[in-house]
Amino acid sequence: MKQFADLSAWRSYRRELAGASLGFVPTMGALHAGHEALVEASVAQNDMTAVSIFINPTQFDQAADLAAYPKELERDLGMLERCGVDAVLLPDYEQLYPDGFRYRVTEGELAARFCGEHRPGHFDGVLTVVMRLLNVVRPDRAYFGEKDYQQLQLVRGMVESFFMDVEIVACPTVRAADGVAMSSRNQRLDPAQRKVAPALRRALQNSSSPSQAARLLQRAGFDVDYVDDFNGRRLAAARLGDVRLIDNVPLETNDAG
Repeated sequence: MKQFADLSAWRSYRRELAGASLGFVPTMGALHAGHEALVEASVAQNDMTAVSIFINPTQFDQAADLAAYPKELERDLGMLERCGVDAVLLPDYEQLYPDGFRYRVTEGELAARFCGEHRPGHFDGVLTVVMRLLNVVRPDRAYFGEKDYQQLQLVRGMVESFFMDVEIVACPTVRAADGVAMSSRNQRLDPAQRKVAPALRRALQNSSSPSQAARLLQRAGFDVDYVDDFNGRRLAAARLGDVRLIDNVPLETNDAG
């Protein structure tokens, strides 16, 4: 497994891969079984797989949240090597943002809803870093999880709108045995909060409306940011202490929105 801290070295290497299909999984590290599933899908569907590890500061609306994000590089690299990854990109901020984030991607409708309403500027950071990474890596396919459903739709829309030559592949949400969606943020839950966390999925599955789901979550001890229906799914974000969890489940019908 090759490691590239220098993006110019990656570009030289990328030119040597002509004719080989390349899959790509962008990450912020602190990898878990959800990331592993994305990587495994890429390895199965492409000749080669690249993964990036970059904690992107422009998508954090709170400095404390950025500071608390777990950093486990050696563990992450071990997981990726075991999964058969061919290359890992480890850029720093100056390489990905030579302009200091003066140029950015903004979506003017969906990005203001749901998570975007509660995290101003979040999706500007997400879309900007994803576009930059896709332009650097130049993969044939890029893999994203359905847990971050709003993000997935925004990335798909960006790729289509800017005629980017990459296929966005959605992978199902990976869950722990108790139903909690795998997330790097789960590491920050204390034992009592971790026992409550499965109620998020249950509330979405067992409610007849977003308002009922919100009430169930509040009774379980969550501070609810939102519960809403969109594109045939029930989406939610809710907090346990200072840890913000998101999830979504398919609705029985696809006429919600």
